Amino acid sequence: MKINNILSAFVFVSTLFAASSCGDKFLTVENPTAQPIEEYFTTEAHLQEALVAAYAPLHWTDWANGQYNPFMIMSDIMADQIWVGGESKTDNQYWHLMMNFEALPTNCMTSLWTCGYSGVKRCNDLIQYTGWTKDAGEIDSEEEKLILEQARLLRVYYYSWLWKFWGNIVYYETNLEDPYLGTQYTADEVYGKMIADLEGAIALDALPMRQPDTKAGYLTKAFAYMLYAEIVMYQKDESRYSKALDYMKEIITSTEYDLVADYRTIFKPEGEWSQESIFEIAYRADGQVRSYDNVLGAGGTILPQLIGPYNLSEDADDHKGGWGFTPVRKETYDMYNAADTRRSATCYDVSGKTYEKRYQDTGYFLEKYQGLQSEYNTGDGAPDMRFGNNYRIYRFSETLLNAAELALASDPTNAKIWLNRVHSRAGLTDTVDATLANIKQERRLEFVGEGKRYWDLVRWGDASSVLVPDSYGYRTNTWSESKKYLPIPQSEIDAALGTLNQNNY
Repeated sequence: MKINNILSAFVFVSTLFAASSCGDKFLTVENPTAQPIEEYFTTEAHLQEALVAAYAPLHWTDWANGQYNPFMIMSDIMADQIWVGGESKTDNQYWHLMMNFEALPTNCMTSLWTCGYSGVKRCNDLIQYTGWTKDAGEIDSEEEKLILEQARLLRVYYYSWLWKFWGNIVYYETNLEDPYLGTQYTADEVYGKMIADLEGAIALDALPMRQPDTKAGYLTKAFAYMLYAEIVMYQKDESRYSKALDYMKEIITSTEYDLVADYRTIFKPEGEWSQESIFEIAYRADGQVRSYDNVLGAGGTILPQLIGPYNLSEDADDHKGGWGFTPVRKETYDMYNAADTRRSATCYDVSGKTYEKRYQDTGYFLEKYQGLQSEYNTGDGAPDMRFGNNYRIYRFSETLLNAAELALASDPTNAKIWLNRVHSRAGLTDTVDATLANIKQERRLEFVGEGKRYWDLVRWGDASSVLVPDSYGYRTNTWSESKKYLPIPQSEIDAALGTLNQNNY
């Protein structure tokens, strides 16, 4: 099912709002009419434009501000299931440096920083504009709560990107004014502010558990609950585990979501917005306006171009070739039982097909986000962005595994049931016990390429023993607590005029 309401609206709204690759321009909204902005954003119709604009930065991370930073891939290259690949270790060099835990302030991921703060800025705008619209008497209390809950949830989600990758960041809920200098907080302080904002958003209780098909792509109560569990579990905030478990149970018992029968269908075009999908970031290949001259416009994603096998022959089972990034490690392929349907859905085996091997080639690529030749041939706009692969952010299988992990001590019976629902859906006929080791293994098998593994290893305390030098000479460093956060981009340090402290790295 392909629903693109937010994308369709964004085609228009993107002409009103613009973000820059550097400096402070992304903090400024251009006046879309001759009206002062304080007058323009006082109607519900114009408020909806600001709402769509607040969602827009979700689409930017794959390619914006001169960098490829699809956030789930940027997470997974630091784990142990995929390589970086590309032409050589100088191709997207900052990816290779991240993978080896040696990122530099002058050669590191910068675009995701800008995308995250662009999202925060737009959410803060939306909250302010909602107040103006309310003061003008153009919005009722229920619609006000609906807008505010989305704005606050999106703001926490954008901050979660920044918090996970950089930890000690500037946090603000009212937009900064010239010279745009804010207060930097420790990672623990940022968590405290995020969780308070998130709990306040959830308390508004305006969103449905699941959106109707016509509004797929907008946030839901289930999204809020998944975000809550994710950041609480990453912080290891045991005081909130019970509430996180209650939220997972609420999703499970709502019957609004369920596992799809065949894992192999989840990442296919027909698998978008399935009964398993809690939240996806939607892209669209047909009718797109996105291009290298308009990278923030609505349209397709460049991710399949990044990860497709290089110079793949066009007769290769409808798969479209790309630039050869993120080859799947052979050890990842080998970890699956031959009967596990997740293996073929995760690992694209190119043996017997014609393609050009590149750096770190294994003969396996990430199947979940491979582009299709048929879609490419019928798509519009820039060729490299002619792919409509939605990013799967939260799936019901994660709800079940979160619940199993959170319930290990308090409800082992249900923990086992939830764990085995995921295990058996993969075509495996054995039953596994509800142990942390088994839950870790199930998550390892379930979420390859979905941006979960690295954060799991860190929160479990396993990173320093798993993320170690490999036998190939690709990763030569061992992860340590001092490598938990990336260095803050030097350009941001310089722009902060001495108010921003660099992370240890």
